Amino acid sequence: MLIKKPISIKSSEITSETNYLNRRNFLKSSTLIGGSIISSSLIGANLPDEPFAELKDVQPSKYSTDEKINNFLDVTSYNNYYEFGLDKDDPYKNSRDFQSRPWSIEVTGEAEKTGVFDIEDFIKPHLLEERIYRMRCVEAWSMVIPWVGIPLADIIKTFKPLSSATHVKFETLHDRERMPGQKSRVLKWPYREGLTIQEAVNPLTIMAVGMYGRALPNQNGAPIRLVVPWKYGFKGIKGIVKMSFVKSQPKTSWEMAAPNEYGFYANVNPKVSHPRWSQARERRIGSGVFASKQPTQLFNGYGEQVAHLYDGLNLRRHF
Repeated sequence: MLIKKPISIKSSEITSETNYLNRRNFLKSSTLIGGSIISSSLIGANLPDEPFAELKDVQPSKYSTDEKINNFLDVTSYNNYYEFGLDKDDPYKNSRDFQSRPWSIEVTGEAEKTGVFDIEDFIKPHLLEERIYRMRCVEAWSMVIPWVGIPLADIIKTFKPLSSATHVKFETLHDRERMPGQKSRVLKWPYREGLTIQEAVNPLTIMAVGMYGRALPNQNGAPIRLVVPWKYGFKGIKGIVKMSFVKSQPKTSWEMAAPNEYGFYANVNPKVSHPRWSQARERRIGSGVFASKQPTQLFNGYGEQVAHLYDGLNLRRHF
């Protein structure tokens, strides 16, 4: 498939791969040589008002992979965001005029602190980290993406969930005029996702507000989205406006639409095929037309950090 340039961002505004990698290497070496160079300036996240504006004071993370990063055009012009359409290029075509400000997030449910929070207040207490993660789509293609975000565990801690909270539920914005894909009947809107509390507070789980050192583009979930790298990509709900601490496992959008195809857990598992295709191998986007598919790893290669979450769980039944 031909990968087109996103029409919502001028080429002059795109950070070149060389400059991006040089910036990342500088941040990494600064942390290793003298942590105070970075940490002394970090007093909380500052989220700019414009999509893809540069993010300041982003620190590297030990959880990042050293695999080759996909280029910016791959990640911003080939993706699923059904709120803006069903085709891979619909999100960047149909989200050009989407305004992600003002934006607020409602926190409800089994927690000591709840309410409606402006996104700036929601993320301000936290530090931004770059997390370079593998991303595996349930459709058997993959990418490597440099996200910028906040550990979800840190966010959850500020709201002090009660012991009765077993899961965290998320909802995206419901606005059929601003998100024309919601006029389709492929899913029941708004988009819903969920995690167990243990999954939500795992160190790998983040709420992303940026990528490539800049604020999220509209087509990738601006202004805030979930990233859970050991699960299939559809778990990464975008445009989040609500987070709820709940007492039982919530119903999720794809689980409701096709429960025999998309389970609640959605862990990457090469041994459990989708009813219509194998999950044993994947196509790395950007690897070239003639490149061979590569083997898929259990938990997308993050088993060391997350396998313990599923001790005793039948991964075929709880897929």
